Amino acid sequence: MAADLPMSPQLEQIHGEIRDNFRALANGFQRLDKIKDSNRQSKQLEELTVKMRECKRLIKEFDRELKDEEGRNPPEVNKQLNDEKQSMIKELNSYVALRKTYMSTLGNKKVELFDMGAGVSEPTADDNFQVASAMSNQELVNAGMKTMDETDQTIERTKKVVEQTIEVGTETAVQLKGQTEQMGRIVNELDTINFSIKKASQLVKEIGRQVATDKCIMLFLLLIVCGVIAIIVVKIVNPNNKNIRAIPGLAPPAPTRRLLYLRDAEYFN
Repeated sequence: MAADLPMSPQLEQIHGEIRDNFRALANGFQRLDKIKDSNRQSKQLEELTVKMRECKRLIKEFDRELKDEEGRNPPEVNKQLNDEKQSMIKELNSYVALRKTYMSTLGNKKVELFDMGAGVSEPTADDNFQVASAMSNQELVNAGMKTMDETDQTIERTKKVVEQTIEVGTETAVQLKGQTEQMGRIVNELDTINFSIKKASQLVKEIGRQVATDKCIMLFLLLIVCGVIAIIVVKIVNPNNKNIRAIPGLAPPAPTRRLLYLRDAEYFN
């Protein structure tokens, strides 16, 4: 049937490449049944996965070319070409399902179709394109409603997370404000203590200077008193010393007993 389809040279080339890949996939899965080693089976599955990716790319290219030529083809031809595209998509999906069966058997879930080598991932837009092409209108509506419900649930969860984040941020801001005010009070108290320490230091310096001045004055007075006492002692011990001047206001030294005796003797003679 595909050989009887009226195709442009470009569409015919793409269609031929797709069919070649499908034949390679069929032969590959047949050889897979004969492989007993699990590592070799995994490697074979990876090679088949590459082929399926190539088929997917070619089907997309076939679809683009078909849309470009849609205006130049009769409606019957466009319908036949679209049916062929759907047939190729279903055939590719059958190989995808077969690959998943082998993957579950091997217990190897590292390689996923259309994941671009990123490991297990969510379905991509290309997967959705293939699946949607094989779905009816009602199935598409149901899938769209389900996606909308999941989106609404995600939005609600996001709103709750945002609200919780705002509450945590508000509480953190209040705590930070209180800590800032407390730090301000501590800084003010430290400034007051520093000012008091400076004033006390200046007061201690002033007292020290005053004490030093008082000590000097007392020492000077003590030296004067000691000098006066020394002079008095010298006058008493040696009253005939002419080198020592009499201290004003100080009475002359009392005469010795011998002088008094001589005076009395002269008087009675």
